[in-house]
Amino acid sequence: MAPLLQGIRVLDFGRYIAGPYCAAMLAEYGADVIRIEKRDGSEDRFTAPLAEGAGSLFLQMNRNKRSITLDPASPGGREVVAKMVKGADIVIANLPAATLKQMGLDYATLKGYREDIIFVTNTAYGPVGPMSQNVGFDTIGQAMSGAMYMTGDPGRPTRAAANWVDFGTALHCAFGTMAALMERAKTGRGQMVTGALLATALAVTNGTLIEQHVAQVNRVPTGNRGQTSAPVDVFEVTDGFILLAVTGNPLYRRWAKLMAADPATAEAGDPDWLTDPRFATDESRGIHRDILSERMARWCRPRDTDTVVNTLGAAMIPAAPVLSPQQALDHPQVQALGLMQPVMYPGLRVPAPVANVPIWLSETQAVPRQRAPTIGEHTDAVLGELGYSADAIATLRAQNVV
Repeated sequence: MAPLLQGIRVLDFGRYIAGPYCAAMLAEYGADVIRIEKRDGSEDRFTAPLAEGAGSLFLQMNRNKRSITLDPASPGGREVVAKMVKGADIVIANLPAATLKQMGLDYATLKGYREDIIFVTNTAYGPVGPMSQNVGFDTIGQAMSGAMYMTGDPGRPTRAAANWVDFGTALHCAFGTMAALMERAKTGRGQMVTGALLATALAVTNGTLIEQHVAQVNRVPTGNRGQTSAPVDVFEVTDGFILLAVTGNPLYRRWAKLMAADPATAEAGDPDWLTDPRFATDESRGIHRDILSERMARWCRPRDTDTVVNTLGAAMIPAAPVLSPQQALDHPQVQALGLMQPVMYPGLRVPAPVANVPIWLSETQAVPRQRAPTIGEHTDAVLGELGYSADAIATLRAQNVV
């Protein structure tokens, strides 16, 4: 069976995560994705370097892609872009609007090359508003959505280490791109797909924002402890930490019965966890979270990680070990998923564990994994496909176009 997106060509002018990961999703299902970068390699290639011309982020973002180098703003580069776009279906570029126009990569220019082109872009703050021209990374979304304010402890806003805003924007854009492809198949029309880091963060934190607007609760951060249910917290065990999440009355009743069945860690004066009115609903349990967390901490303290996680799992109570990056790689559940595929890259000491797309489709399969490209690895091949002769390519190199 042919790959789902076979025959779809994507030009990826993206940088870092939001653009490149969107393109990587398309490449994973068979699109021919051509990454276009600076002649000496774009800056995102070197983040957390592991080998010459490849950092860890680059290895993930650019698997299954081909690479050419190009200066699209030069006269020769504009000619190459025009030829490439005429044969492409999708152009991805997460660059500021002014930069896109300067480079000749704005939607109006691209439509002049191919009327039904699908142009995918995203910015930090969105296409309109007083900050729309400002630039930014993942953390601006965390900061301006209320997420950073609500993370950590009072008076110490804390960013998440994982780039969830960038990845969320990439996934929204990939969804938008597939919708645009479906629309074009029906109507023949291309369109512009626009995402924004701030918009993604606002969407993810929307429940908190709705509550604030309607109820004016003015919540403040509470570290790892939940606020709308309990016990939700991180607890110390004899060999590390575990996370527990109890939400909803059925889960809470299972937890309360587990506590009642353990007299060894009970104390005089403990309430009846099942009948005390302070613990009757998620909301009231959230208010009295400190009492519930203290009880769970006592239960966890004399036990090790496996005992706690297995006991809670058997009781159908959500819990998981808090793992370091190495522990995550080594964990049998992570390994059982088969998500991390070993991919070699020139200069690496060992293969890199590059994650597959984290979904399973019963009928549609991803394409075999190919490593991320070296700088300009496919420049000659791609230009040859556009009709450039070896002499013409040599001329472009002499002119610093590629």
